[in-house]
Amino acid sequence: MSPHEHCPYQDGRVVIDPAFKADAPARYARLRELGPIHPAEFHLGLKGWVVVGYELAREALTHPALLKDSTPAAEALAAAGYVLHRPSVGLGAQMMEADPPEHTRLRRLAAAAFTPRRTADMAPRIEQIAHDLIDAMPPSGELDLVEAFNAPLPATVIAELLGIPQRHHLDFSRWSGQALQVASPEHRPALAALHGLLAELVADKRRRPEDDLLSALVAVRDQEDGRLSEEELVGTAMMLVVAGHESTVNLLGNSVLALLQHPDQLRLLRERPELLPGAVEEFLRHDTSVERSTSRYAARDLELGGVSIPRGSMISVALGSAGQDAPQVDGDAPAALDVTRPGARHLAFGHGIHYCLGAPLARLETAIALRILLSRLRELELAVPLDSLDWIGSGIIRGVLSLPVRYRVG
Repeated sequence: MSPHEHCPYQDGRVVIDPAFKADAPARYARLRELGPIHPAEFHLGLKGWVVVGYELAREALTHPALLKDSTPAAEALAAAGYVLHRPSVGLGAQMMEADPPEHTRLRRLAAAAFTPRRTADMAPRIEQIAHDLIDAMPPSGELDLVEAFNAPLPATVIAELLGIPQRHHLDFSRWSGQALQVASPEHRPALAALHGLLAELVADKRRRPEDDLLSALVAVRDQEDGRLSEEELVGTAMMLVVAGHESTVNLLGNSVLALLQHPDQLRLLRERPELLPGAVEEFLRHDTSVERSTSRYAARDLELGGVSIPRGSMISVALGSAGQDAPQVDGDAPAALDVTRPGARHLAFGHGIHYCLGAPLARLETAIALRILLSRLRELELAVPLDSLDWIGSGIIRGVLSLPVRYRVG
């Protein structure tokens, strides 16, 4: 049997389409058997390379010639109608789309406002939101856990953290969910709507600052780096909204789904909730919500994993696949879900200078949300066959669009 007969290749490339994304763990596993890097076709027909092995992923994420500067690929991006990297109409003008020294300046300013203390202070409010959402559920029955719990919890947390008024919460949640679905017709309108809302709020916080992250970003000043420009403020807020919302919504969904498929692990977490902080690392490793990294572009001809990469090529790192390939401290099989695994190794939050600034908040939200969900929903099971679940069909996020469950509040 030839390699292409047992791996997801079409015309010599891995086509990362809805069918691939619905079956991503199995398809990436087959790719890893063939090698750590493969030619790929991404959303909007964009072509490039996907890195699937752990060691090569670490190398790619810190490679000095794989940059966020998309200039060498500008013609291909424009022809495909790709705008996510651009300021004003996408998620540009913020650190995730910048290289040093600009990245260094933007990250230092954002980190000065988005402090560990600000994250830790959210814990009681996260607990209250989780309890309120469960209190709003009927005592038993069937519901979509994404709609009832997984989506509104992180949406409320990031909205309150930034200082987005309550009247905007529903629109904000919907737009942030659509913003990363790059092949969806709602993608561009959602980006434009979010940009307009946040630009309006930045102007309002400048006039009337409050005790919230958006006001802190407006006010932050560094002796060396100055202040964030208006465009950078909106870009940074856009990045925090989209990354902070969608990644956690789907991390919660993927974690619950994994537990429903492994009832022994679910039972263990209910009996030993002190395992949850480590279990969150295992969920991040086992089936993370950020399936692939944002794109890098080859600034020159280079070699990666023994493959020649021409200048201007798009490179995306399969973070979830890397987690499945990462050598574990205990030597156990990485494919298995083990909530007792010590120090689960993964790249779910990236690696190097672009390591996720919001990682502490994502960890905190997920641990608190799962603890309360598992303690209060004493009966919890899938209400539909596993193979009938619909998965996000485009972009870098992995997760189910809905998660129908049967439950009983205990």
